Amino acid sequence: MKNVEIKQKPHKPDTIILVLVFTLLLFGLIMISSAGVVISKTRFGNEYYFFNHQLLYGVIPGLIALFVVQKIHYSFWKKVAVPMFIGSLILLILVFIPGIGTRLQGASRWIDLGPISFQPTEIMKLSIILYLAYWIEARGHKVKSFYEGLVPFLVVIGLVSFLIIKQPDFGTLGATISISMVMFFVSGVPLKYLFGVGFGGLSLGYLLIKLEPYRMNRIVTFFDPTADPQGIGYQINQALIAIGSGGIFGLGLGHSRQKFNYLPEPVGDSIFAVISEELGMVGASILILIFLFLVLRGYKIAQKAPDKFAKLVAVGITSWIIFQALINIMAIVGLIPLTGIPLPFISYGSTSLVFILIGVGILLNISRYTKA
Repeated sequence: MKNVEIKQKPHKPDTIILVLVFTLLLFGLIMISSAGVVISKTRFGNEYYFFNHQLLYGVIPGLIALFVVQKIHYSFWKKVAVPMFIGSLILLILVFIPGIGTRLQGASRWIDLGPISFQPTEIMKLSIILYLAYWIEARGHKVKSFYEGLVPFLVVIGLVSFLIIKQPDFGTLGATISISMVMFFVSGVPLKYLFGVGFGGLSLGYLLIKLEPYRMNRIVTFFDPTADPQGIGYQINQALIAIGSGGIFGLGLGHSRQKFNYLPEPVGDSIFAVISEELGMVGASILILIFLFLVLRGYKIAQKAPDKFAKLVAVGITSWIIFQALINIMAIVGLIPLTGIPLPFISYGSTSLVFILIGVGILLNISRYTKA
């Protein structure tokens, strides 16, 4: 069966996904240029520092990687899934090693190798998708078993979750677990297992919140943003002010007031607030529709994928995009507690952008072998 798949004649990749991703990348550069003009000038003396850095270290290498990867047959990733996953686990451990890992604002999320620094969690998101797709396909019907399916799944997710929460990175933890759960669901496991895992995850999440005061503060702020507007509620209050100021049509591109050192992380986690302020509800809604259209195309590729591995990878990568976008947007508009996670293709961050573009490249290759 494997030889038949490899010899299958490919067709053109999904051009709609390419157009949508290019649109998001271009829009992201425009918004980083606008949202980051003040903070760039203040920190680096160059109004376009964040724009230039995102273009040179994120967009350009990411697009090169995308075009290279979309030429590689998706079955290649089955061969490297295990070593890639193990390597990602090692990198997650290295962030805690002094001299290798960098601790910033109380979090250990970066590996610093002199001229190169990156976040291993972004590599793990792709690695766990490929590993779970390989593992689920290899297990076959055994994945529906409690001892041969659910227990090993929980061990893998538990190990990854432990390393991520130690950093700590609650947003990435939520995205990673959500992606894994969707892939596990698509594999055909009994729903009672998923409900059990979901209940256990919520219970663990409650315990983690109780153990750390800053997490409890975010819950308090979520239920009452006015509780401490100059302290724990500052970021969400400034984000809501930005969104409210934008109204229906926005203040106009480049005319955000909150980016003038009021809104924390205007080019990162909070960029959706600047988008809403400058382009209004109309602009923000169009952006959300683009994400939804992209996700629908991704799941359509998964539906027509030539085999189970390709299907699971396509589901995982598509879920990665939508869950990360949903968590970012919902946190900024106050629908869930505030958590730090970038908006895909839009937020500043070269590691995140490069690896999500590699994921899109794999998705595009799968689209070349979809069934009619």
